[in-house]
Amino acid sequence: MSTTVWLTKPAAPKDPKGGAGPWWEIRTHGPSAEEDGGQGQSRFAYIERDLSSGGGDAYRAARKDGARAFLLWTETSRRQLLARVVTRTATKGRSAVFEVLGAAGESLALITHERAMSGGHGRSRWTVQQAGGPDAVGVKGNLFWWYVWWLLFPLWVAIAVGSIAGGGGDIARMPRTTRWKASGKEVMTWGSDGADFALSTSAEGWDPRVTAALAALVKSHEGWLGKPWDEGP
Repeated sequence: MSTTVWLTKPAAPKDPKGGAGPWWEIRTHGPSAEEDGGQGQSRFAYIERDLSSGGGDAYRAARKDGARAFLLWTETSRRQLLARVVTRTATKGRSAVFEVLGAAGESLALITHERAMSGGHGRSRWTVQQAGGPDAVGVKGNLFWWYVWWLLFPLWVAIAVGSIAGGGGDIARMPRTTRWKASGKEVMTWGSDGADFALSTSAEGWDPRVTAALAALVKSHEGWLGKPWDEGP
């Protein structure tokens, strides 16, 4: 049975201590979700940037080199930590290795992000090594749609220029759908349901803390046309 997780910005985010945001919700849809009037959707966690190492300025500086640091809480009072994401290594413009840790500090997974045109790969990729499970590798975008996007790139530039000049219009986003495979089988997909992007699992055995962390990491790498959730003030 598949499970889907995604990030959403609450209409009125609650930050009881102030200044630590941005606060987002991680919501889930699957067989175990029972909130929201039986619609199969529930709040899985609250997520915020970890600003413990110097505040927002330090976070943004490290972010430019590819680093990320998140905290996942069960509630906004920060009484119970669910998981955290830390950066193990990060090289600007190339690759970064993140670790997902449980509340007690136990390692749940390593997630490697290789940027496009690095490491011998044309497209960016995400490798997930969940503790006790096989590696899952996801590549961003379908080759066909990348070809179409670049073929029409002059059109996107013209639309962008027209928009700036006041003529309106939106430039098309680069292909973003990512499909992870493990042992030759597709196990996860980062794709759109017509509204926003979400991460769906098509195989059992995935720790929901790992998939939530992966969704937050991918969402934080929205590219130059996107709005990463963790940029913040």
